[in-house]
Amino acid sequence: MNFETIKSNLEQLGYKVLCCKTAKEAADAIDRQTDGKTVGIGGSVTIEQIGLYEKLCTHNKIFWQQRIPEGKTAEEVLKDAQTADVYISSVNALAESGEIINIDGRSNRVSSILFGHKKVYLVLGKNKIAKDYDSALWRARNIAAPLNAKRLNKNTPCAKSADRCYNCKSPERICRSLSVLWTKPTSAEFEIVLIDEDLGY
Repeated sequence: MNFETIKSNLEQLGYKVLCCKTAKEAADAIDRQTDGKTVGIGGSVTIEQIGLYEKLCTHNKIFWQQRIPEGKTAEEVLKDAQTADVYISSVNALAESGEIINIDGRSNRVSSILFGHKKVYLVLGKNKIAKDYDSALWRARNIAAPLNAKRLNKNTPCAKSADRCYNCKSPERICRSLSVLWTKPTSAEFEIVLIDEDLGY
């Protein structure tokens, strides 16, 4: 996998791109760039794995539903995250040609990626990169979504076997909205952080 080619493709679409060898390198880079800001974080195994929250919370105000402070509700944290200066998330899939795909249940993550912040970081490991748009969409539906449903203990066909999307009608279905970034939105500065490790789902 040639990160330089992917980086070039993303830059032609208007994104700033950072290529990192390790998760620590990526977390340190974002930490250096973010000081005294309000930061919203989308639900993400990748962000958990790279230890970014622990770094940022020492000098920023962080809103993340995976770390709900005492006296706050999940809904309050989600709303605060939507209006933060900076938003950080991973993605479900990235096509080598540059399309970025996310599937969401509550849709707070996809809506925050699309609009409302001064800067958005999208952080991903090499396992989330697919050859083209169709492969990226397949990955998001048949790899990322089932594994996330299983992680969240959802009562869905995909969570039971974590093998593929069943396009179910379950009330606990987590794949309810789909976003595709064809190119960088004009609403904010976007930085894509590519990590040469397998991270998240």
